[in-house]
Amino acid sequence: HVQLVESGGGQVEAGGSLKLSCAASGYVDKGFCIGWFRQAPGKEREGVAAINASGGRTYYRNSVKGRFTISQDNAKNTLYLQMNSLNTEDTAMYYCAASFYRACHSDLAPWRFDYWGQGTQVTVS
Repeated sequence: HVQLVESGGGQVEAGGSLKLSCAASGYVDKGFCIGWFRQAPGKEREGVAAINASGGRTYYRNSVKGRFTISQDNAKNTLYLQMNSLNTEDTAMYYCAASFYRACHSDLAPWRFDYWGQGTQVTVS
């Protein structure tokens, strides 16, 4: 049983920073791709960033390039998202997700991912 638990969300002023964490458990081998997604009220879930679990190649949506950094600590089975220069459009519930059957893709489509966390709220004011 795969479990993903996000933490690190909160409220921050525009221009500020937050670092999200996602602790993974319940599996031994790393999945093909792990990533971060977000969903604002009334909007569809969208991919934010993803990383190849084995090779470290990263993918970002255009609006966060240069501001957000995805990384992983394999020893801790933890995924991170460092978010800098936050703005109000970044306000959303943020989820981490893992794909065990599909490699990362630059379209960051949610359907490619099989396991999801419960989310952590990020509010930028």
